Amino acid sequence: MITDRLIEKIIDMQNPTCVGLDTLFDYLPDEMKAGAVTFDDAADRIFEFNKKLVDTVRDIVPSVKVQIAYYEMYGVAGMKAYEETLKYAEERDLVVIADAKRNDIGSTASCYAKTFLGETEVNGKAYKPFPADYVTVNGYLGTDGIAPFVEQCEKNDKGIFVLVKTSNPSSGELQNLVLENGKPVYEYMGGLVEKWGESTIGKYGYSAVGAVVGATHPTEAARLREVLPHTFFLIPGYGAQGGNAEMLKSCFGGNGLGGVVNNSRGILCAYKKLGGTYYEAARAACVAMQKDLSAVIGKMGR
Repeated sequence: MITDRLIEKIIDMQNPTCVGLDTLFDYLPDEMKAGAVTFDDAADRIFEFNKKLVDTVRDIVPSVKVQIAYYEMYGVAGMKAYEETLKYAEERDLVVIADAKRNDIGSTASCYAKTFLGETEVNGKAYKPFPADYVTVNGYLGTDGIAPFVEQCEKNDKGIFVLVKTSNPSSGELQNLVLENGKPVYEYMGGLVEKWGESTIGKYGYSAVGAVVGATHPTEAARLREVLPHTFFLIPGYGAQGGNAEMLKSCFGGNGLGGVVNNSRGILCAYKKLGGTYYEAARAACVAMQKDLSAVIGKMGR
């Protein structure tokens, strides 16, 4: 089961880090940007940047998260780089999260689910459009918008991360509203996620239907960890967004498991702070992050 595989990689590496490949062209070193004048040029350079970074950190981090918006902005060429990045990371044995925050209802949701977790057929021949192990999903359309994704998870051993308590400052405008039953919206959504994942629980006790829970809201995260014992967390907000290891400690259970922590700009742009090549600086940032998280979380899988 995919969440078991992710957990086992985290235990083996003692590292719950997810490298966010939110690769903006402007993040690239000047020598890589030089001479680029078209979307094709930009997309090619972005993919080259991603490949070298993946090769440099794949032995010390278990996963990558590839944010689709940073590729869509370069048009068709950018989407090709997105596809190539997903496939390259998969071939290097990383757990790959497509950060696309998709959803709709009915047949449209089914199309989105097949795009990232399944296959599309053309005259009887099946293709994987944007292959990933997980995709992020907006669950606020309710169960009929999630069911097609869960179906693909069960069919293809894939997973999803549903938006529950996001890391942005204004998330509380909706997610912290209190319902008539006394629960805030984020907790009610978390309860739905726990229910949606009941059919996919693996040997470590976590399902393939995970939750996005921001490191920047530790009180809410602690509550969610308490009431969602079978839900694995994707934890954004570490680093550039203001989250730190102490703030996200509550996302993890007593055995040091329960989540994977994303860091994007802090790794992609580490060379601007540390000097040296971008990929060597990225590796150094991953090592520093692993030490920081381990110091707070403790041994994972204990």
